[in-house]
Amino acid sequence: MKNAVVTPEGDRIRWVELAGEEPARVYVHGLGATSPAYFTASATHPLLAGRRSLLVDLLGHGHSDRPERFDYTLEAHADALAAALNEAGVEGAELIAHSMGGAVAIVLADRHPHLVSRLVLVDANLDPQQPVPAAPGSSGIASYTEEEFLAGGWAEVRDRVGAHWWSTMRLAGRTALYRTAVHLAAGTTPTMRELLLDSKIPRTYLLPEADGPLPGAAALRASGVAVVSVPDCGHNIMLDNPDGFARATAAALARD
Repeated sequence: MKNAVVTPEGDRIRWVELAGEEPARVYVHGLGATSPAYFTASATHPLLAGRRSLLVDLLGHGHSDRPERFDYTLEAHADALAAALNEAGVEGAELIAHSMGGAVAIVLADRHPHLVSRLVLVDANLDPQQPVPAAPGSSGIASYTEEEFLAGGWAEVRDRVGAHWWSTMRLAGRTALYRTAVHLAAGTTPTMRELLLDSKIPRTYLLPEADGPLPGAAALRASGVAVVSVPDCGHNIMLDNPDGFARATAAALARD
C-alpha cells in the first residue's frame, strides 16, 4: 500500500501498486467501490500482467482518506488523483476506469494531459442524469438533500444496492459518497461526453453487450473512440466476465 498527500489539509490518497514495466497503468474504481477489490484480478490476468499497475482509491473511498471539507466534484477528484500520480512519478499512464471513475479519468486527461496516454472506459458515465428517487446509483443518491442522506437516506441506499455493492460502499465516507454522486449526476461543463469527443489520445469504451447500442456511439466512433461490447456481463464487466474484460482491455491497450 502506497500513499500521497493530495490536499493542502494533508489528506491522502492510497493505492496498491504492482511492480512491472512502464508506462504505468492506473485503475480507477466507480462510485462506492475500491480499486483493489474490483481490479486486482484484471491487473494480474495473463493478458494484462507485467506492467506497473496502480490500483487507486479516490478520496472518500476505500483505503483513502475521507475529508469532510473536500467538495468531491469530478474536477476535484481528478486534481487529487493528479497529485497522487505526480507524487508516484507517473507520466503518460494508461487509465482503465470504471463507471464514475471513467468520468474522473476523462476529466483527468483533459486537465492534466501529461499524465494520460490512453483511456479505457468501462461502462463510464458520459452524460448528466436527473435525480431519480429510489434509483440504485448516483441519480438515486442525488435525489436526497445532503442533510436527508446523512440523517438516514444512506440506510435506504444500503438496502437498495444489495450486499455486493454495499460491501465496498460501506467503506466510503457518507459525505464523500453523497457529494460525489451529486456531482456525477450533474456532470461537467463541457460534459464528459464532449470532453471525450474532443480528446486526441487513443480511447476505448467498453459496455455490456446486453445493454444494446450505446447512445451516441456513431459520434464517438467518428471521433476515434472504439466502442466495444463485451458479452456475458452486466455493469461490473471486470467481475462478471474476467476473461472477456481482459481480452477487450488488452486489445484496447494495443490500439494505435
